[in-house]
Amino acid sequence: MQSANDEFEDLRTSVLSCRKCELANTRNNVIFGEGNTEAGILIIGEAPGKDEDIVGRPFVGKSGQLLDKILAACGFTREKHVFISNIVKCRPPENRVPTPHEAAICMPWLLKQIDLINPRILILLGATALKYMAGNDYKIRADHGKWIILNNRLAVPVYHPAALLRDPGLKRPTWEDFKKIVLKYRELVDPDHYSAHV
Repeated sequence: MQSANDEFEDLRTSVLSCRKCELANTRNNVIFGEGNTEAGILIIGEAPGKDEDIVGRPFVGKSGQLLDKILAACGFTREKHVFISNIVKCRPPENRVPTPHEAAICMPWLLKQIDLINPRILILLGATALKYMAGNDYKIRADHGKWIILNNRLAVPVYHPAALLRDPGLKRPTWEDFKKIVLKYRELVDPDHYSAHV
């Protein structure tokens, strides 16, 4: 029987060679995701952008740098506490929103990642991740910071870091949402988790 680690590497190999949709024709890199494969938190974004497509890693542009700052304030690191992935693994041209067709083709990869990592908490970054993970009944402005159950897992939508860069007024509510995440992480994963700010 395969170990979880072997299964994860098999999944990575499959994802990196995927050509199931037209995004395969315009990408430079498939962005599989990165972080701790036994993380208590799995962060789900929308799609890779230009920087991610070039570098081959998730959230490395301005949005990613802001996300890293938020995670650091929470006492979280990519290496230990989180795994970061996206609804689709290839950059849509001009950074447009993934189509329902593209999301439907790519989502099984993400669901398999969730299954193998088995996180206690899902963080849904922005409206697109919320829509494809939870459905059209949820709206980011109304539902950010509220815990929802997805496939027997706790999930919480928060504003995407790109939205914070466009509208700095969203930074305060986003920080309040992340404070709730730290408290929930202490409750579910590590009661001794340290953050200087929470």
